[in-house]
Amino acid sequence: MEFRYLPMTESDKKDMLDRIGVQSSAELFSDIPESIRFKGDLDIKPPRNEFQLMKELTEMAGQNVNVKSHTSFLGAGVYDHYIPSIVDHVISRSEFYTAYTPYQPEISQGELQAIFEFQTMICELTGMDVANSSMYDGGTALAEAVNLSAGQTKKKKVLVSKAIHPESLAVIHSYVKGPGVEVVEIEHKNGLTDLEHLEQELDENTASVVVQYPNFFGQIEPLDQVRKIVDSQKKTMLIASSNPLALGYLTPPGEFGADIVVGDAQVFGIPAQFGGPHCGYFATTKKLMRKVPGRLVGQTVDEDGRRGFVLTLQAREQHIRRDKATSNICSNQALNALASSVAMSSLGKQGLKKMSWMNIQKASYMKKQLEAHGLDVAFDGPFFNELVVRLGKDVSQVNRDLLEKGFIGGFDLGQTDDQLKGHMLVAVTEIRTKDEIDQFAKKLGDMHG
Repeated sequence: MEFRYLPMTESDKKDMLDRIGVQSSAELFSDIPESIRFKGDLDIKPPRNEFQLMKELTEMAGQNVNVKSHTSFLGAGVYDHYIPSIVDHVISRSEFYTAYTPYQPEISQGELQAIFEFQTMICELTGMDVANSSMYDGGTALAEAVNLSAGQTKKKKVLVSKAIHPESLAVIHSYVKGPGVEVVEIEHKNGLTDLEHLEQELDENTASVVVQYPNFFGQIEPLDQVRKIVDSQKKTMLIASSNPLALGYLTPPGEFGADIVVGDAQVFGIPAQFGGPHCGYFATTKKLMRKVPGRLVGQTVDEDGRRGFVLTLQAREQHIRRDKATSNICSNQALNALASSVAMSSLGKQGLKKMSWMNIQKASYMKKQLEAHGLDVAFDGPFFNELVVRLGKDVSQVNRDLLEKGFIGGFDLGQTDDQLKGHMLVAVTEIRTKDEIDQFAKKLGDMHG
């Protein structure tokens, strides 16, 4: 046999065509005008048997650079973190990886409990009252929060810091087109949201203020000051987008009075895997519980008093009238949420705090090493696990040179901000060693010199 799976034979095709009363495959497309039909052969290679194809694809895949072949200092929203081995063991169980929406609670208790535990841990990290059963990723979760704030306050203007992830900013611009919400971008200054600009733009028509904590540059925004500014207007909400790993050490946004906290759980148990899929989280106050997009899993008891779990508060258009729905999200990221839950459970409270602390310490060590090799770190103030280095030269070329030396360099900020051309965003996670940091700083310093 040349194939792992049974191919469709000519006899199979004939039987299917006979069953539906069609003479040929071409007749299936008779409704498509002749003038726009493709004629001729596609410019693709002839078919190969499975073993030849696997060999060819493996050789092609081998050309990819990855975090096993190279040491990565690239972050910007997707990070190379420690993943406990138990994560893959649990999510590889067929009852989890084949599961879909647990509509029938009586046969979905394991899946429902896993989601419930995810919600609980997200609430503990963020300092919020409730969290939903997950979103597609951090960017869509943030855009959903913006729309929720506009719907709740009946206001049509949102102030968004330009120090948030540029891709999240783009997603917000897409999401607000439907409800017609105006997005005003607030400038950043020395790597932080410009609070003077924020005060100038804030008025009685502002539904919410959006900041990232830590922000896209790795800097830690002063949420207490942002909250004071927000409180100068009635009903205006504070939305924080947060790396949940950072919240293992930093004061959670809930303690600063944030109304909604969102983010991406990729940092817990989800590999970088070419940029996706991820798992967004959405946490808020009890007051806004019925406006949360997606759905929540609740804990209850059955008629015999035994603990059980059910889907509840399903405020999406699939379940209720479209004009009453809070969101059109059609699924959740249950398998990735499970991976994050297993990772967090495996680490435990102290382990998570230690992992967060190690990110801070190693990034601080990177800063010292970069400066020791004559490089200029662009921004002052506290930061988490990312820092911006001013190179003053083409970052893409620097990254190509680093690649040849076995390193995946940082993110080229000039791609998203003209003012930051020649600046590199460097990420340092807990799995980077002292030797790797020393070598990277030296190589970067040599190129700069």
